[in-house]
Order: sequence, then C-alpha cells, then structure tokens
Amino acid sequence: MSLFTPDSGLLFWMILSFGVVFVVLAKWGFPVITRMVDDRKRYIDQSLEAAREANVKLEGIKAESEALVAEARNEQRRILKEAADTRDRIVGEARQQAQAEGARLLAEARTQIQHEKEAALRDIRRQTAELAVEVAEKIMRKQLADERQQMHLVERLLDEVERN
Repeated sequence: MSLFTPDSGLLFWMILSFGVVFVVLAKWGFPVITRMVDDRKRYIDQSLEAAREANVKLEGIKAESEALVAEARNEQRRILKEAADTRDRIVGEARQQAQAEGARLLAEARTQIQHEKEAALRDIRRQTAELAVEVAEKIMRKQLADERQQMHLVERLLDEVERN
C-alpha cells in the first residue's frame, strides 16, 4: 500500500462518510450558517443605513449649531454695540453735566468776585473819605488856628457859593 494511492475500500468509506457529513450539514448546518450569514448581512446593512442616517442628522445638527453660533455672534455684536452706544451716551451726558456745572460754578465765582470787588471798592472809598476828612480836618485846624485866617476863609467860601 502506498500513501498516494488509497485502497478501494478506504475510498468507499471516505466517500460514504463524506456523503453522510455533507447530508447532515446540508440538512442542519448549511441553513443555519446561511441564515447567520444573512442575519449578519442584514445587521451590517442596517448598521450602514443607521450610520448614513446618523451622518445626515449629524450634518443637520452641525448646520443648526453653526446657525446658532452665528446667531449668538450676531447677538453678541448687537449687545456690544448697544453697550458701546450706552457708554457713549452716558459719557456724553456726564460731560455735558460737568460742563454745565463748571459754567454754573464759574458764573457763581464771577458773581462772588464782582460782589467782593464792589465791597472792596466801597471799603476803599469809605477809608479814603475818612482819611481825606481827617487830613482836611488837620489842615483846617492848622490853617484856622488864627482868627484872621478864619475870617478870610469864610469870606472866600461865601464868595464861591455866591458864584455857583
């Protein structure tokens, strides 16, 4: 017996056992295997379809999120613009109030300075008048110490009054 040439009895039993195994597999094995392959194929197809749908939803969500981000940015710009406008308005109002208050204080200071100036001028005039009267009084006393000079002065004053 050779290894490469089987004997006819061995060949018969090998074909018979192969046929039995093939029949058993064809009856119970192949349907299960093909059903499992079909189920697996269906599962893979469903997974692929679910992945496609998820990609479509993801693209929709991505577009929606981009729209929301754009809307949020626009809202942010609007809020910042309103804040800047409000800031400018408040600064402008404060500047106007400060200018008005400054003008009012300046006017009050000028009025007070004018009143103090007038009071100082009145005081200077009063002091000048008092000083002039005192000087005149001293001069008159000195000049009128003599009775003859007094009479001469009275006559001269009377002459001046008559002329006017």
